[in-house]
Amino acid sequence: MANSLGKLSFSNQIILAPMVRVGTLPMRLLALDYGANIVYCEELIDIKMAQCERVVNDVLETVDFIAPDERVMFRTCSKEKDRVVFQMGTADPERALAVAQLVENDVAAIDVNMGCPKEYSTKGGMGSALLSDPDKIEAILTTLVRGVSKPVTCKIRILPTLEETLSLVKRIEKTGVAAIAVHGRMKEERPRHPVHCDYIQAVAESVSIPVIANGGSLDHVKTYEDIEKFREATGASSVMLARAAMWNPSVFRSQGVLSVDEAIEEYIKYAVRYDNNTFNTKYCVCQMLKDRVESPMGKQLHAAQTNAEICEVFGMTDFYKQTQADLEARKKDLQGSSSSSLSDKPVLEGDVITMAVKFERREYPPQITPKMYLLEWSRKEKLEQPVYETEQRAQDRAFQSTVMVANKKYRSTLWEKSKKFAEQAAAIVCLRTLGLPEGRIGEENSGLVNKRKRGQRRSDISEDSGITDSTNRKRRITEPSQKEEQESNDEKTVVNGSRGQTEP
Repeated sequence: MANSLGKLSFSNQIILAPMVRVGTLPMRLLALDYGANIVYCEELIDIKMAQCERVVNDVLETVDFIAPDERVMFRTCSKEKDRVVFQMGTADPERALAVAQLVENDVAAIDVNMGCPKEYSTKGGMGSALLSDPDKIEAILTTLVRGVSKPVTCKIRILPTLEETLSLVKRIEKTGVAAIAVHGRMKEERPRHPVHCDYIQAVAESVSIPVIANGGSLDHVKTYEDIEKFREATGASSVMLARAAMWNPSVFRSQGVLSVDEAIEEYIKYAVRYDNNTFNTKYCVCQMLKDRVESPMGKQLHAAQTNAEICEVFGMTDFYKQTQADLEARKKDLQGSSSSSLSDKPVLEGDVITMAVKFERREYPPQITPKMYLLEWSRKEKLEQPVYETEQRAQDRAFQSTVMVANKKYRSTLWEKSKKFAEQAAAIVCLRTLGLPEGRIGEENSGLVNKRKRGQRRSDISEDSGITDSTNRKRRITEPSQKEEQESNDEKTVVNGSRGQTEP
């Protein structure tokens, strides 16, 4: 798997291809279990990834890259660290480098998507749109190869002529990439069109770096033995499987393919264990079911709205309950071991009371936040509503917020990746300074945030307003949003195992 330098080798490998909505953590881990040597994540767009915060999720034992809206954009774990390739969609060398440097310590290699013909990729000049701009391809790959410590690869489609294709791959080879994956179809062609094995073979003969053959799922690869036949037909170093693996990931098993139902059960186990997004789980299971999605079981799956309901469809309720109990127990253990970290003393800096506090979303139940607790306490004490003043640093676009409560200011000394998180951190500083509960998992119910009827909700919350100050930092002064007002009136719900699936 690795060469003498300890880096991922792309020679003589069987690989899970990058697939949008399929290549998330459960599918990658299952492919590795069944025999894949390398797994690619789904294409992730550079602009979205550049805004993410890297978070170690101790409950799930994962590393999560969290967007400002709290979605988990990329989740990985130690089990795949040495074999997962991070694929990005990009059309900008510097932005590509920023994303690669963000994730490089958690993955085995970096890949640039240059083959996707879908509009969501090509409209920004990414994916197969790059094939018509070899100068940009060269700039992106050269920047990445020079800027990161992990191997860099790219995945392309063939061009209209063999001469153009060979010219491009030779130019790509000179950038220093570790391998080239070649989908043997042109960007206008679709899966129903036959794959051009002769083009892939010509590419493999024209470069000295490993070539990974892709595109054989429909006509060539149905079983594990077919993988080697496709490799021989293309003359490639390695083979990459997309749809064949999506339909039944046990195609990677040297001992023979398993039934789809067995693969589905193992997939769902990983989805539950790693708190996979419910709709992503459902999508992947539907791909494996294929024609059976119209069966009574398939219709029941379509109706499922949670991973618990998906487990019910497949008779896995006991597994779901046990896994949730295990996660809850781990969470409580972590809460106990981290309680000493809450002993930080507030410090007065000028007229602002400060503490070094980060808002960790996973430490609070869904729909419960420190801002809500502070808002409810202020109302109970008949004080004016808390007012948040948030500023953004120009150099890294990080946020810091100060909250005014009872004519006193509170602020965390730590900068956050989003305005929402910065305001939550400020609220935590205020609550801890005043010795008030903040809604963390494991706290006794303080009665500050209670269930109310929806009809009793008030709408006296002001809209955000923005001003720009003279220090080139964007500053916002806000009172609690209407959304937060509504959340504070909603009934509490039971927390799941991770952050990033719920709103703050």
